[in-house]
Amino acid sequence: MKTEFTDLQMQEPAIQRSNAILRSCVHCGFCTATCPTYQVLGDELDSPRGRIYLIKDMLETGRVPDAKTVGHIDRCLGCLACMSTCPSGVNYMHLVDHARNYIEEHYKRPLSERALRWVLARILPYPTRFRVALLGAKMARPFSRLIPDKRLRAMISMAPKQVPPVSRNDDPQSFAPSAPRKKRVALMTGCAQRALDTDINDATIRLLTRFGCEVVVAQGQGCCGALTHHMGKVSESHAAAAANIKAWTREMDKDGLDAIVINTSGCGTTVKDYGHMFEGDPLEADAKRVAAIAKDVSEVLKDLELPKGGAPEMTVAYHAACSLQHGQQIKAAPKDLLKNAGFSVVEPKDSHLCCGSAGTYNLMQPEISTQLKERKVTTLMAKNPDVIVAGNIGCMMQIGSAAGVPVVHTVELLDWATGGPKPAKMDNTKTVSDVPILR
Repeated sequence: MKTEFTDLQMQEPAIQRSNAILRSCVHCGFCTATCPTYQVLGDELDSPRGRIYLIKDMLETGRVPDAKTVGHIDRCLGCLACMSTCPSGVNYMHLVDHARNYIEEHYKRPLSERALRWVLARILPYPTRFRVALLGAKMARPFSRLIPDKRLRAMISMAPKQVPPVSRNDDPQSFAPSAPRKKRVALMTGCAQRALDTDINDATIRLLTRFGCEVVVAQGQGCCGALTHHMGKVSESHAAAAANIKAWTREMDKDGLDAIVINTSGCGTTVKDYGHMFEGDPLEADAKRVAAIAKDVSEVLKDLELPKGGAPEMTVAYHAACSLQHGQQIKAAPKDLLKNAGFSVVEPKDSHLCCGSAGTYNLMQPEISTQLKERKVTTLMAKNPDVIVAGNIGCMMQIGSAAGVPVVHTVELLDWATGGPKPAKMDNTKTVSDVPILR
């Protein structure tokens, strides 16, 4: 693609990077075949190729973004299926991130949108605040039909029926391995996941320690920054990321780390991109050190060589989270682990398509998100599974709100198959914990 940035514009590092990305696009249109929003809306401007044209024009002219351009870019899920399809290697992720930051800095959104984004950025990354919001949403659910704003109704419907108790495993500490030590790893406990589903981190810790990992929950770690990063709020996302970088490098410099284990694939895609995010920043070197050892939990478990067999006979429908299969290009490892454990693994039709969760997308674009959710759930349930498994909390909440079977994390099934408890979502006899839900 031909670009016409001025010499003055090219002095800006962000423009230099986006210029290189734009020039790598050859207009082939392969990306349109795998773009969920193009399939739903049928508008060229709601495809990656169309958005690339809009971004090019916006950045080249240096103009204030118009509402139409902003609307098309907002409707992008950021699923990155286009990057898996693109034969030219166009880094659409970095380009759309730049566009969203440009929009955040130059476009004044309507008051209701600004308010919604402000609320999401100040609640979701903070587990205690999020828990309070979930309790409020539970109380508001009976009255949700009276609320005219579809986005607010989506926020209320997202709240789980039961807010799980706090897990003390998420506190800064170290867990000794129960087998000869093979690795020392840091577990990223996340933010929203700590409020929505504490069983995931608990199962991860049991599984890793059972097979020879010392697991450290580092003091000072928190949200990965993905939520605000994809809103274009660079200063906020970088502040969150910087806190993690400092927390993990302290552990790396003290007793060493073999990996930073991430069991929420949306977070993993962002952490692995820290080197790019901090390019030219004083933290760049440390950001690259962190990104180099950031691993999805399935990558680490594959290295640990879990025993074969042991799983009960059941059909598991595997949902491939976009951030895992497209963002990190991890496609086989989770399925192989489940198969080796003895589960019968099936995949839905069009497994490359997004479920519509995409971080906060289901809250900000509920109509499109609902269509994608219904399509995904239909294809998963067509496989007649006993359980659906995924590697990302957002996908689990999205699919679980409509599926007729339990939806669990990959590590929960692997933990069960290798000696851990049956996942609570599959065990109706589980008693409610007396641990408080806020502290």
